Amino acid sequence: MRSKKQKFFLFLKILIIFLLFSIAGIYFFRDVLLQKVIAKATSKFETNYNCNFFVQKARFDGISSIELNNIILVPKEADTLFSIEKVKTKINLFQLITGDIQLQNLEVKNGFIQLVKNEKGRNFDAFLKKEKNNDVNEKKNYAKLAYRLLSKALNLVPTEMQLENVSLRMNDLGIKVNIQLPKLQLKNHQLQTNINVTENEFSQTWNISGFVDPRAKKADVRIYNNDTSKIELPYIYKRFGFKSSFKNVNLKLDKFDLESNELHLDGLVSVEDFTINHPKISKKDVLLKTASFDYHFLLGSNFVSIDSTSSAQINNIKLQPFAEYNTEEDTIYKLKVLIPKMKAQDFISSLPDGLFTHFTGMETEGNFDYKLNFKYNKNKPNALVFESKLNKENLKIVKYGEANLNKLNGEFVYRAIENNVLQRPILVGDSNPNFTSLEQISPYLQKCVLTSEDPSFFSHHGFINEAFKQSITKNIRTKKFSRGASTISMQLVKNVFLTREKTLSRKLEEILLVYLLENNRIASKERMLEVYFNVIEWGPNVYGIGEASAFYFQKKPIDLNLKECLFLASIVPKPKKFMYQFDDEGKLKSFADKHEEFMSKLMLRRGLLTAEDTIGQQIPISISGRARMHMKFKVQDSIAVDSLFTDFDFN
Repeated sequence: MRSKKQKFFLFLKILIIFLLFSIAGIYFFRDVLLQKVIAKATSKFETNYNCNFFVQKARFDGISSIELNNIILVPKEADTLFSIEKVKTKINLFQLITGDIQLQNLEVKNGFIQLVKNEKGRNFDAFLKKEKNNDVNEKKNYAKLAYRLLSKALNLVPTEMQLENVSLRMNDLGIKVNIQLPKLQLKNHQLQTNINVTENEFSQTWNISGFVDPRAKKADVRIYNNDTSKIELPYIYKRFGFKSSFKNVNLKLDKFDLESNELHLDGLVSVEDFTINHPKISKKDVLLKTASFDYHFLLGSNFVSIDSTSSAQINNIKLQPFAEYNTEEDTIYKLKVLIPKMKAQDFISSLPDGLFTHFTGMETEGNFDYKLNFKYNKNKPNALVFESKLNKENLKIVKYGEANLNKLNGEFVYRAIENNVLQRPILVGDSNPNFTSLEQISPYLQKCVLTSEDPSFFSHHGFINEAFKQSITKNIRTKKFSRGASTISMQLVKNVFLTREKTLSRKLEEILLVYLLENNRIASKERMLEVYFNVIEWGPNVYGIGEASAFYFQKKPIDLNLKECLFLASIVPKPKKFMYQFDDEGKLKSFADKHEEFMSKLMLRRGLLTAEDTIGQQIPISISGRARMHMKFKVQDSIAVDSLFTDFDFN
């Protein structure tokens, strides 16, 4: 009988012979196998994506080199998705058997990928359909899924690559973009290419160079322009009205790994001279001279986050951000931002140009640090957490910028801006006969306006934390900015120093200016309220309470009764639409009456009014001033009705 040793060697010989025959079989029949793979792919494209896939010629060149010629993918009744004249690559046969393919090198000549959207639809729609999940209760591990997909994608990036005359074409309803690579080369982990970018009449050449190692999952790539001009990003301006350009961008990937069922993605993004422009951001170009983001992303089975070890820098402002989206139990959004202790002047000097124009030239002393803590539970919106804290250290303003907050304490000229057009000048001070000091404004009106606009004006420091929470909650729920949290301090700053434009720039400036105004005791609360009453709009071309009381009631502000004050307070949000509160007989409509009744009861409960104050409130309000010219009546009175004239000289 054979010994165990002899049996082992016999088995080993048989195994080797089997492997040799298998390899020989694969080698001799590799072209047949390749044709079967192409046939399978052709069938899948037709069945799953309703596309015609065609390869004119496919063959092996040696043991592992594959060459394909004239590859075309055309969705039925749509434009060609891609067409490539020649593709040559090397594939490890063992990896081809196991399905874990890693491209060793790749050569592509004369080809294009084309994305088209027209009145018939998009030529890539079939590839965007979501796959059906039969088990709706199945909980996916998104960290493992992302790692597997991204790993496969990186494996398809060859270690060596050469592309010649390859382009990406886009046509979105006439917006045509062509990104052409005359030659791209990746050799010894070094990437070098020039990219010609054209968009209708626009044309630029970009350079891309750097280190790329897809197997080690590391990269360090720089995108820049040869000349002094900036790189402008195509398409997004014509599609979204968003302009953006930069001098150079550096993209770095240091880590891509799965640890303890968590995907770790670490790296760095930096940009120089980054300019953006959009009507919702600012009326001017916004410039970031330098910006960087040292990122540490974490992706788990039920969360994605920017780890607190990440850091960002905008000019000289350093930030430590943390953000998380978690669905483990409830859907929870978290955001934390820390600005470590820094000089106040460094902060002012680092504010992006074009975003904080009213701070230009401002000089400060002292230091500060800042913390923001935000948490929102989608299923418990009322439990929202919003904490904002700024710690000051000998902080003071040495010199004001364009917005000189100290002018509130003296006489100045105010000019409203309507649709980018300056309105007539209003002198805020005793030299203007219509200017009304706080003592000469009816106490009823002060109480009514404060109740409707800002009940805690005399106790807060510019902001109402609870109002911010309610505003954020509603804006998230409605997925739009449907509610603000504006205080009288914010309205005053917006009117006197800023504009009414609805931009991010204006809102950010408003917040910072209000903080400086309220927390540096630049003007008293009484003076702020006095200026507010004398500059806000009360009707068409009616500014200040002196003009308003005459415009509506032919009275001085001190002589206004409760009914008249309730009406004036109600029109502050939309003064030019005051006439819609009245019917064609000149009487208040039911909704306006109900609002005044609600406000009266609220003020009674708060002790701002007494029962005696409401005596005679049932008497209908009478508009006797020039405001009648903007109202419609069944019976014409002695004052011209529906006048087209809206400009009156009150000075």
